[in-house]
Amino acid sequence: MDELTFGWEEWIALPDLGLPAIRAKVDTGARTSALHAHDIETFGSTAKPKVRFNVHPIPGREDIAITCSAPIRDRREVTSSNGESEQRYVIETTLAVAGQSWPIEVTLTNRAGMASRMLLGRQALADHITISATERRLQPELSYDFYHDARVRRVAPKRALRIAVLSREDNYSTRRLVEVGEARGHTVEVIDTTRCYMAINAMAPEVHYDGKRLPRYDAVIPRIGASITPYGTAVIRQFETIGTYCVNGSAGITASRDKLHAHQVLASKRIGMPTTAFAASPKDTSNLMALVGTAPLIVKLLESTQGKGVVLAETKKAAESVIDAFRGLKANFLVQDFVKEAAGEDIRCLVIAGKVVASMKRTGAEGDFRSNLHRGGSAKVVRISKAERDTAVRAARAFGLGMAGVDLLRSDSGPKVLEVNSSPGFEGIEAATGKDIVGKLYDEIEARVKPQPVRRRKAG
Repeated sequence: MDELTFGWEEWIALPDLGLPAIRAKVDTGARTSALHAHDIETFGSTAKPKVRFNVHPIPGREDIAITCSAPIRDRREVTSSNGESEQRYVIETTLAVAGQSWPIEVTLTNRAGMASRMLLGRQALADHITISATERRLQPELSYDFYHDARVRRVAPKRALRIAVLSREDNYSTRRLVEVGEARGHTVEVIDTTRCYMAINAMAPEVHYDGKRLPRYDAVIPRIGASITPYGTAVIRQFETIGTYCVNGSAGITASRDKLHAHQVLASKRIGMPTTAFAASPKDTSNLMALVGTAPLIVKLLESTQGKGVVLAETKKAAESVIDAFRGLKANFLVQDFVKEAAGEDIRCLVIAGKVVASMKRTGAEGDFRSNLHRGGSAKVVRISKAERDTAVRAARAFGLGMAGVDLLRSDSGPKVLEVNSSPGFEGIEAATGKDIVGKLYDEIEARVKPQPVRRRKAG
C-alpha cells in the first residue's frame, strides 16, 4: 500500500456499515478504535451472535441515523480517556481512506456528547501510516452530502436484518418465512400476536412480550388471523408508531378484513367487483336483492374467511331463507351478484411491492362454487391479461398493502375483485407456480430497510 500521513482528524469511510463519510479523531493513546453508536442490541443465535446499532454520522443531526449490523467478534472491557470503564461489543469492519482499505477492529459505545463520531486507535493505523499530530485532514475530503441524496441508499451494504413474524400458527407460510429469511443471513423471530402488550405513551412507545420489551426490528411481517384482527392491528399500529417497517399496515389489514369496508374501498377507487348490497333492516330483504339482480345470488358474512360463511342461493326463495337465517343469528352479511361465467373458478394474484409476482387459477371441488384450496379446490399456474394484472395491482394499492393475495373472477365485462387478502398463504401458489414467493418478499424487505436520504436544513 502507498504511504499515508494522517493528521489528528481525518475523513474516513466504513463501507461495510453503510457509512460513506465520517470524521474520525486519531487517538494513538487508544489500542482499539471506537464508533459512537446508540440503540445497541444483540440478536441472532448464541453460536453466531450479531449486534444491531444506529449511528448519527453527522454531529448535531440526530435526525440522520444509519442502522448497521455486524457479527460480534468479542466483548471487551475498555477504559476511556476520562478513566471510566465499560463492557463494549467488538466488531470487525473495513476502513477506507484515499482509495485504500483494510480491516480494523471497532468497539461500540454510546458517547453522544463527543464531537467526533469515531476514534481511530493504534490497531487501525497500519504500518504504512504515519501521524502528523499538529495537522488536520491531510487525506481526501469526503462530504456529508451522501446522507442527503440517493447515494446513501446505493452505498448501503446488504446486512443481517432482525425480522419479526407476527403469527400464532406453525404452518407452511410461517415456516417458509423463517427458513428463507435465515438462509439469507437474517434473524427471523416468530411472535405470538396475542402475547404482545403495549406501553402507549408519547415519548417512548414500546411493545412488550412475555415480560420484556421487544427489541427494535428492521421489519415486521404480519400474519394476523381473522379472529384476532382488532388486537393484531393494534399491535401493528404500535410498531408503526415506533417507526418499524411493517410489510402490511394496520389500516390496510383492518379495511381488507371487513367485507363491507373492503368493497367500499374498491368502489371508491373504481375497481371492478361483483354488484354488492348491504342492509341492516329485515324489512329491506327484497329491496336488497333487487339492487343486486336476479338469482342466483351470493350471501356472504362480513367476517368470512377461506370460503366459510359464503352461501350460493340459486333461487329468490332460497336467498330469502338464507338472509332470514343470517339475520336470526344477528350476523352482518352482504349480498352479491353471482358471476355465472366464472364457472366456479377464480384467479389468485399475489402482489408484492406493486407487482404481480405469481398467479394461479383455482377451481372448486366437484359441486362446490367456492374455489378455496382449504375446501378441496385445486390450483394451476395461469397466464393473466394486462387488465387482470392492473386490477390486482390497483386493488392491493387501494389498501396500501405491501403484500396481498387478490382474488379475481373472469366476467364478461372484465376482471372483478372478489377479495383482497392481507395474509395470503404461500403453499398453494408456490406449489402451483414453482416460484420462490417468499424470496421475492425478502427482496422487497431488504430494499425497503435501506436508509432514506434526509433533507438538508436551511441556513439560519
